[in-house]
Order: sequence, then C-alpha cells, then structure tokens
Amino acid sequence: MSRKQQLLKRHRRTKRIGLLIALVLLIVIGVLVAWWLPLVVAVLGWIAHEAWFADHLFYSPKDDYQYSFPPYTPQPKVHLSGEHLRLDEGVMLVDDATLVLALRVKSTWLGRFFDPVVELAGGENPDRQTFERGVNGLRYLNLSGQAQALSRGDLRLRGRFCRVFGEPVLWALEHPDYRRQRVMVIAPHADDAELAAYGLYSQADETWIVTLTAGEIEAEHYRQMGLTKVDAARLKGRLRTWDSIAVPRWAGVPEARCVQLGYFCLQLASMQAAPGVPAGSREADLSDTRLFRQLNPFALPGDADGAPTWNNLLADLRELLLRARPEVIVLPHPTLDPHPDHICAQAAVLEALQGLDWQPTTLLGYANHLHDNDRWPMGDSGDGIALPPAFDSVQPMQPYCLPMPLEQQRDKAMALGMMHDLQPPMPFKRRLRRLIQRLLAGRVPSTYGENEFFRKAVRRHELLWSIKHTPGNVSQRGEL
Repeated sequence: MSRKQQLLKRHRRTKRIGLLIALVLLIVIGVLVAWWLPLVVAVLGWIAHEAWFADHLFYSPKDDYQYSFPPYTPQPKVHLSGEHLRLDEGVMLVDDATLVLALRVKSTWLGRFFDPVVELAGGENPDRQTFERGVNGLRYLNLSGQAQALSRGDLRLRGRFCRVFGEPVLWALEHPDYRRQRVMVIAPHADDAELAAYGLYSQADETWIVTLTAGEIEAEHYRQMGLTKVDAARLKGRLRTWDSIAVPRWAGVPEARCVQLGYFCLQLASMQAAPGVPAGSREADLSDTRLFRQLNPFALPGDADGAPTWNNLLADLRELLLRARPEVIVLPHPTLDPHPDHICAQAAVLEALQGLDWQPTTLLGYANHLHDNDRWPMGDSGDGIALPPAFDSVQPMQPYCLPMPLEQQRDKAMALGMMHDLQPPMPFKRRLRRLIQRLLAGRVPSTYGENEFFRKAVRRHELLWSIKHTPGNVSQRGEL
C-alpha cells in the first residue's frame, strides 16, 4: 500500500469515528431539546464541512516544512523590514535563477476560514502564493522572477489573512537554460506532459513526448452514451491516444516526435512485478497494446507481439532514448509524486538507462499529484507556486522554476482544454462543494475550465526538480 493510500485510509477511519460521535450528539440533542434541532444542526455542520474542512490535508498546518538544498548553494543575505525584503549592500542576483525564500507564516483568525496569501508587490511581476488555512510554521516562497525588484529594494511581502515574520533565508539556485537543449518528456498518461512541463517543452529547441499508457480506465462518462464498460474503455483509450499525439502539435512539437506506447492504465506495477508476464487492461478486455499504437510515426520493439510486459516497455524506451538522444529527460519525481503509474514510469526510465550508450545530462522530476495535500499548488490560476509540503530534509532538493508569461499560460490552458480526460463535468456533489466554498470561503474557480487541474497547473511558474544522474547509475531517490 502506498503512503498516500495509507494516509487516505487513516483519514477515512478518523472521519468515520467523527461522524459516529456527531450522530450520538445529534440524537442526544433531539431527545433533550427538540426533535427538529438535530436536522438544522446536521445541515449547518455539513455546509461548514464542505466550506472549511473538506480539503485532504494529511499534516498539521502548524508543522514546519523541512527542506535542504545542495551544498554550496548561494545564500544571498536578505532582511525583512516591515513589508520590505532587502538584500545586503552589493549583493547581485542572476535574473533567471530559481529564488527560494524561507520564512515563517502565521495565519490570522480569519486565515482559518479564508486561504492565507502572501502577496509579492513592488516589482514588474506581482504575485500571490497561497498556504494552508490555519498555517503557522516555516514555509518556502518562490521568488523566481523577482530578482530585479529584490535587487532594487522594491520587493514587498504582504500577508492577506496571515503575516510573515522571522529572519528570512534566501537561496539562489542557478541552472543551464534547458530550453536550448533536446528535451524528452515522459508522460505516464496523456495530459501529464502538459500539466507538468508545457512551458518547457513548448520552448525547447527539440522536444519528444513519450506517453506510456492509453489511460483507458474510469470511463464512466462514456458509458453514459449507452456504451458497455468494455466499449467505453476502448473509446476513452483511443481518444487519449489521439490526445497524446495531437495536442503537442499546439506547442509546435512535430507528430514525428510524439509516441504513444499503449500500455494499460494502473497495470505498470503488475508488469514490473513480473517483467515477462503480460498485464492486460482492467476494463477494456485487451491484452494487446497495438490498438493504441497505430498513430505512432515508426515501429518499436513492442509492436512485434503487442504484449503488455515490462520487458517490452524497457525495450521501447531504450529504442526511443537511442533514437532521440535527449539531453534533458522530464519524468515523475521519485518521492514527491505518489501515483502508482508515475512511480513505475520513473522506475522504467531509470532501468532503461542502465548500460545504455546514450545518457542524458539532466533529469528533471515533476509532481502532478502529492502525498500530503491534494490541493497543492494552492491558490488560483495565474498565481505563483510556493514549494510543496516536505518533512524530510535528509535528501537535498534542487528546484528549477521556469517563468510562464500570461500568453504561455493561456496556451497551456488551451492545451489542457483539448485533453478529453479534463473535459467531462464534475459530479454534482463536487459542484455543490465548489459553490459553497466560493460563497463562504472566497475560493474562485479557474476561468479556463471546470477541472481542478486548470487551477493547479495554469500558473506563472512551472516547478520541476533536478534529480541526480550519474551516467549508467541513476539515483532512485532524487538527491543531489
């Protein structure tokens, strides 16, 4: 069982106990006070839950985030005076460096009901970064893109429903311009590449998009059209296969460099456990990947028999790595992203690289899902992305932040809008929750689309993580 599944199980157990206690209290109120009062209290309690307590947050907002960064990372001296954040005299910053600022954030009493926000004002790139309601601990702001304002002494930090305090610590992490290199994005499912790295891959000198699975399961939306479970799954898989090949064309990636491997959703772990045994689709009644590989621009080793095996997946990846010779591989982060297909996708790339003649110079990890906080990145579309919750500082982390101008944000939103999996309407309960949160908690839905990923992914930053890579021996933990 994954860590996230364990957290969910514990959360649901606690919730069931809480509901049982609430039911007993309501019965007591009904007997001792008035029969109708429990109904009113129950409705008000449910509304309060949906407005303020429905987030999946598996840690206390009072917990300090704990990060360590690579040794010898520059730490320009900064001081917080009132709202103003100022560098020491004579300190210079590189414009495109990834800037991370650690300071303490404490919510006001209103910050328990409205999302606490730290506003970055005074520069050419005003920003907002949001934290947990009730936050009271060490947090890491992303100041990337604020170098000039900070150098001039113009940058101001304003807390909304919170205040910032303490002695701030700044890190300045410098990187090559990965946009000037050959980039390969590994997407476990269609839309993962766009969610994580549309800004990077749309600007890279040469981009390859490699999608591992057809993403055919959970096709209830298509069953509403009168299709059987099997037919709905096959239709969804074909649509997402098309998306994986066609949508990157919006960013200028040639069809000849977009590949769909057609393995089956949530079956990568079974394939890895028994590398030579086929793992067929859970819902599409298929044990042959070739239905979903027909749009590929060239043949791959797995096309010989279409068997959904780990050995075929490794052979396909090795062929693609030698053909594309990417300098930068973008793939799920080994510890931040808990989705089982994402974990296996990362492991497959690392295994395929072992002993290969071609080795990339850089691995960049992404997290489209998170263990501890299903709402991260918190805040609204267009806002910046603060660093995610992390509570293990043993392994150094090296963030890489790519600024996303408004025009690119819009293009990214349109790319996500083309993805069929993000198009179906939300269930009624989720719509009602969103309405309640908008009225009572001030949360504004994204103008780009109804799916939650439009809010999470269309931001003024794309945040990736450098993963240590020694040719022929790739680290499994992402340390530096």
